[in-house]
Order: sequence, then structure tokens, then C-alpha cells
Amino acid sequence: MPITFKSKHSPNIIMLEAVALELLHMMGHSGTVPGSLAAGDIPAALARLERAVEAAPARPLEADREDQIADQAEDERQADGVSAAHRALPLIDMLRGAQAAGDYVIWDR
Repeated sequence: MPITFKSKHSPNIIMLEAVALELLHMMGHSGTVPGSLAAGDIPAALARLERAVEAAPARPLEADREDQIADQAEDERQADGVSAAHRALPLIDMLRGAQAAGDYVIWDR
């Protein structure tokens, strides 16, 4: 089921649930849906997400790996996965915009 991230300062972002939950966990959030980040919580969540992505930007998310065919070789799965940096970029941009405006971000199914 898709999860939609919303902010008044950027377009909505729709992600598959597994990808969205993994990114929420990278931000230090419990992954509760529906959920939100208050304006005061965004800087820390953004910093955690950016650090996690910077630590391994080319690494595919676990959610992407689980969707791959089980009998593929590990190197083929890594070559086929979308990088964590690519998956996180729209959410990072949304969080930066909300932070600059002093506003919140919400998400829901």
C-alpha cells in the first residue's frame, strides 16, 4: 500500500510502504502511519536521514532487495536496486523545504 508524504511547501511524494517505512526508520522515526514530524523535529530527522544516505549512497534499500527475484545472484540484485540516495532525495528536499519554512511534514496511507 502506498504512503503519501505531504508538506505545504513541496509536492506530495508517494512511495511504496516498504520504502517509506525504511526511510522513516533511517530518520529515527518509529514508522507509525499515519504520522508527522513537527517543525522542531525536522532538523534532527533530516540530519539522521542525510547521514544514513551519505554512509552508503549507492546501497539499495532493503525494501528494494526484498522485491527482487530470490534466485538472482547478490551482485545482480545490487546492480538492479535503486540507490538509497536516489530513493531518499525527494524526501530530503521536502524536509529541507519544511525546515526552511518552519513547518511540519505529515504522511498517511
